[in-house]
Amino acid sequence: MDIPITLSLDSDGFLRRECPQCEQQFKWHHGPANEEAEAYTDPPTYYCPLCGEPAGQGSWWTQEQLEYAHGVTTPAALRFIQDELAAAFRGNENIKVIPGNDGDIPDVPATLTELDDMRIAASPCHPHEPVKVPEGSSGPYHCLLCGTAFAGLSTWNRRPRRPHGLHWHADALTAAVGPCAGTA
Repeated sequence: MDIPITLSLDSDGFLRRECPQCEQQFKWHHGPANEEAEAYTDPPTYYCPLCGEPAGQGSWWTQEQLEYAHGVTTPAALRFIQDELAAAFRGNENIKVIPGNDGDIPDVPATLTELDDMRIAASPCHPHEPVKVPEGSSGPYHCLLCGTAFAGLSTWNRRPRRPHGLHWHADALTAAVGPCAGTA
């Protein structure tokens, strides 16, 4: 089962993330920020720009993003289960499947919107991987790729703007989100 889910990016192409260690939110750029970034592959571990602690790639979802993913996948999974049960027992005289009505299936939540908040910080060691940090934060900040501490904000050369939206499929989120309600 493949359920597409879309998350909005801010106007600079950044996606909100949350550190699994310090639970502070920041943003990282979605996709290569410039030509230099295209030469790099995604590392297995990223570092929080605020606390410097490492975590695996699938560990940075915000609580709102995880709740949204559950809200999008649960209705689709329940409809899929209903349809599969009805098809499996169609024509069987001993078992009758009576599907519930759509009132039994929760509504899909409204799409999350991404605010244009935070300010850009680019590490001197990997300036092609900029992040956005909260307005009131003062550093030191840490490189997203290697964890090296750096002071202050800097500029970065970004690509021309791209369409704003991150698309992923629910099967890629299973480890982070867990099974949908009613499918475990």
